[in-house]
Amino acid sequence: MTLAEDNGPEHGGDDIVAAEYVLGVLTANERSQAAARIDNEPGFARLVDRWEVHLSPLASAYPEVTPPETVKPAIDRRLFSGAITASGPAASSSLWSSLAFWRGLAAVAVAALALYVAVPYMAPPAVAPQERMVASLAADGSDVKYMIMYDERAGEIGLSHVAGERGAGKDFELWMIEGTNAPVSMGVIPTGTTMKMPVKEDMRQKLAAGAVLAISLEPQGGSPTGLPTGPVVAAGDLRNI
Repeated sequence: MTLAEDNGPEHGGDDIVAAEYVLGVLTANERSQAAARIDNEPGFARLVDRWEVHLSPLASAYPEVTPPETVKPAIDRRLFSGAITASGPAASSSLWSSLAFWRGLAAVAVAALALYVAVPYMAPPAVAPQERMVASLAADGSDVKYMIMYDERAGEIGLSHVAGERGAGKDFELWMIEGTNAPVSMGVIPTGTTMKMPVKEDMRQKLAAGAVLAISLEPQGGSPTGLPTGPVVAAGDLRNI
């Protein structure tokens, strides 16, 4: 479940929906709705712009990606394969006055823009999809929310603190939960808006396989027992992008 499903516009969660739109973890229907709101709601569009800037440090280590040469011909085929029909040139000329055609072209343009926005957060085509994953961490009854990006190749997790405070003398600690096994600490989360944490070698494959991440509220310095001692204030599963 994405945060958008629990924090849609009717629940005042536009900020979360905008963040998930930028990360690319919304469902196709949610993304379509968000894209429509960007076109029609300047306030929501500004939230999306802010999140693009806010989350960009998570991808600062990734180079720009040039689309494969096959992309342009594929788009041309989708757009123009039906332009020349049995009707000959007349059918081609009528294409330019076709409302359906221009709507289709606009949809392709929007898709291309979405791809342009998402490229910094996505792996190049040659990289296996599971090498970069994202998660929205939240919990009922808690105002703590984090966005997480796991880069398996770099062996690190990037975190973006969305909401919620740890309080004086307290720390947030990140845990990995694999199936029914006991949680394993990944370390105390540093303070700040965006930060990165290294992932131990023996945890990387487990994360890539889809382990759940959780955040607990602990005494300063982390749990003294090696297991969560405070309440779990946010949790979520990693998704491929």
